[in-house]
Amino acid sequence: MKKIKLLSFLMCFLTVFGCQTKQGTGSLLGAGGGAALGAIVGQIIGKDGKSTAIGAAIGAAAGAGAGAIIGRHMDKVAAEAAANVQNAKVEEVTDANGLKAVKVTFDSGILFATNKADLNLVSKNELARFSTVLKNNADCHVDIYGHTDSTGNDGINIPLSNNRAQSVATYLKQCGVSAQQLQNIVGKGSAEPVADNGTAQGRQLNRRVEIYLYASQAMVDAANAGTLK
Repeated sequence: MKKIKLLSFLMCFLTVFGCQTKQGTGSLLGAGGGAALGAIVGQIIGKDGKSTAIGAAIGAAAGAGAGAIIGRHMDKVAAEAAANVQNAKVEEVTDANGLKAVKVTFDSGILFATNKADLNLVSKNELARFSTVLKNNADCHVDIYGHTDSTGNDGINIPLSNNRAQSVATYLKQCGVSAQQLQNIVGKGSAEPVADNGTAQGRQLNRRVEIYLYASQAMVDAANAGTLK
């Protein structure tokens, strides 16, 4: 029932903004309605609403045409990430502005020893390769989130997940990634599991570091100007 109501609400938005598009006074994801509609689309795609937390509302929203240009650009970013990083899962998701973004998930078992936040040699090699993707796409903003399983309590898990996210960010900067490109570096503890913490396999999946690449204001401006490749 909730899904039906949400889809009905979305259709109302489409009707309103569709009229504006026909009159040439706005676009579906243009300034004024784009961020709100993008959040709704993000919730439908993400199913749990978490996708709306990627990035933040930007000053000048992307028009419908610019959104498509950004989408094609992020397709290339995702392909480059998948080609350069072997021990990570690469997905395309939606950011807070309804624009395509890229999610790269590293298994913490690859990155860190149990209950540690020090990167091992294999992890450093993986992140060094991944850093080239970030440097090649400096117009992408980057968020880094650390996650743990539910073993232990928040007093342990939140600092541990934060230290792991910070370790990844620090090493990426050592590899030449600009500090200005890194936006949010946060440890979320066990608050956002992706699998059942009641099983060993599920706990392993929940111990992870997620890195999001999404459109910066500079990328949106370039897309609106038609200069984004």
